[in-house]
Amino acid sequence: METASFNGLLKAILYILAFYYIFKFLARLFLPVIAKKVVEKASEQFRQQQQNQNQTNTHSATSEKPKEKKIVGEYVDFEEIE
Repeated sequence: METASFNGLLKAILYILAFYYIFKFLARLFLPVIAKKVVEKASEQFRQQQQNQNQTNTHSATSEKPKEKKIVGEYVDFEEIE
């Protein structure tokens, strides 16, 4: 069984710092591009939903027929007697 050495600890810290700075650099390069694509895709889906909703609203508004009122009888005004 090996024991932890000072050199091994320094190597681990060095690797962690290197990974951190490489990741930070790559994130600065690619994160704006990825975020822009996500926003464009979301706005495109929103536009499609709006178009579909507008099409269904205009279609349903034009296809509705006016309802015929049922004639039940004459209206009689009643007065309340106490």
